[in-house]
Amino acid sequence: MKRKWWHDKTAYQIYPKSFLDTNGDGIGDLKGIISKLDYLKDLGIDIIWLSPVYQSPFVDQGYDISDYYKIAEEFGTMEEFDELLAETKKRGMYVLMDLVINHCSDKHEWFQRALKDPYGKYAGYFHFVKGKDGKEPSNYRSYFGGSAWEPVPGTDLYYLHMFAKEQPDLNWENPELRQEIYKMINWWLDKGLAGFRIDAIINIKKDLSFPSFEPDGPDGLASCVKMVEEVQGVGDYFEDIKKNTFEKYDAFTVAEVFNMKDDELAEFIGDDGHFSTMFDFSAHTLAQGESGWNNSRKPSLKEWRDTIFASQKRMQEVGFPANIIENHDEPRGASRFLPEYAQNEAGKKMLATTSVFLYGIPFIYQGQEIGMTNCRRNDISEYDDISTKDQYREALAAGCSREQALEYCYENSRDNARTPMQWSDKKGAGFTAGTPWLALNPNYTQINVEEQADRPDSVLTYYKKLLALKKSPEYKETFTYGRFVPDYENKDGIFAYHRISGKDTAKAGVHGTEAVDGEKDASQDILIAANYGTEPCTLKLAGRSGRVLLSNAGKEEKGTREITEAGSITLESCEAAVILQ
Repeated sequence: MKRKWWHDKTAYQIYPKSFLDTNGDGIGDLKGIISKLDYLKDLGIDIIWLSPVYQSPFVDQGYDISDYYKIAEEFGTMEEFDELLAETKKRGMYVLMDLVINHCSDKHEWFQRALKDPYGKYAGYFHFVKGKDGKEPSNYRSYFGGSAWEPVPGTDLYYLHMFAKEQPDLNWENPELRQEIYKMINWWLDKGLAGFRIDAIINIKKDLSFPSFEPDGPDGLASCVKMVEEVQGVGDYFEDIKKNTFEKYDAFTVAEVFNMKDDELAEFIGDDGHFSTMFDFSAHTLAQGESGWNNSRKPSLKEWRDTIFASQKRMQEVGFPANIIENHDEPRGASRFLPEYAQNEAGKKMLATTSVFLYGIPFIYQGQEIGMTNCRRNDISEYDDISTKDQYREALAAGCSREQALEYCYENSRDNARTPMQWSDKKGAGFTAGTPWLALNPNYTQINVEEQADRPDSVLTYYKKLLALKKSPEYKETFTYGRFVPDYENKDGIFAYHRISGKDTAKAGVHGTEAVDGEKDASQDILIAANYGTEPCTLKLAGRSGRVLLSNAGKEEKGTREITEAGSITLESCEAAVILQ
């Protein structure tokens, strides 16, 4: 693998609207982010990714961009953005922005011009397609529900929107449109951005015949995903983007990719792949229902663990994944992945331990470091998210009661991750002096940064220890490039794996079925082991020596003695340990 500047880094996603408000309008802003850079540096963060801060009507929380060259007034000014870049640089940190180029806002100048002249130049920047028999060109259902086609006023044309109707899809077949986008990307990179998180990028390739598919729901529509999965040639676009923009700046790019074909992984994130990395959503998709939240489910620990293990083994053969527990589009990981008995500080530390040391670059989402959780609402009117409202309607239409539909929203809503950051137990959670744009999670009085900052056994303090260990000179090589090897796979409730560096990645003492050819004796073998079960579990280790580098139960000394005396370590329920063997 070609070594890259970002391989040993830790990233942190900021959802600006909910991070910190400094002017009392209830909306987070750039000044708030600047004021917390030292907090992030102290946490151990190298890269910050900002969800969209561009000018937008905020139909889809900024993912509907009306001007790619302007900062939304709600967040501040371009001068403040430049100050953010300068202040991160002083601290040796990097900034990523969201790149949303599958679609724009219907308020964007391009679309407004297209509406004025539906057969002119700017109409060619979008998919304006003639209807069939007085109806939509095809039977696509958008990601947010309803038809993916909207009539163009005064014509027999329709425009395509795979997301909200206020988010018309851009026509990547148009070379003029592509050049406009490349110019914009380079403008931001020239400013000093380190790169981009790239939104919904798999969708940019369309089958311009727009064929209909067999309906997959009672509405007579078929998911637009079907067309995305069947169309060929999207990689040509990705290479064109890379050649014209990212490659020139050694930019770091992390792609949001769903519906990728199985044999395309190396093309996406190999040494010369389209992108630097891509998020691993394998564990997150397990919970998704086939037809919506009303048939979503909570996967078993074994299913969840085995899915992560399979993905890690596949990814390390070709590239470097980006690992997440949660993000702005997902519910909180502590609520989704931990069983009820583990939804406490010990469990949250355990989840963090098993995630941070996986092969790849960890992305931490704001509030994850203090163990923020899902937020229960009493009525659908209390939700803001467009997707949540659609799924609530779908659940009712499927025969669910109001209470059941709200429970699905509690378990799955994107708003769970978008509640304001919990800085303190004071009014407004330290997030705002005004009324927050989205109601706070009531548990901010118990779960907040101020309470955890100086507490030695807090989730926040533990995250700092995790990231410090990952970056420590003695172990950084292993935690960055060491091979991932699962272990104890036949032990119920155990989530354990090795990170092994050196010539041999098949240490003789690995207890699983994994075997990798190599010479004897690895230069470093670190076992990460966690007990997600309800009963204590004793793990026999490879040898009679071992040092506990970190434990969420404070076993750094006791655990080392235990291994020396018995050649094993006993993990209590919700206990995790990092062991040098």
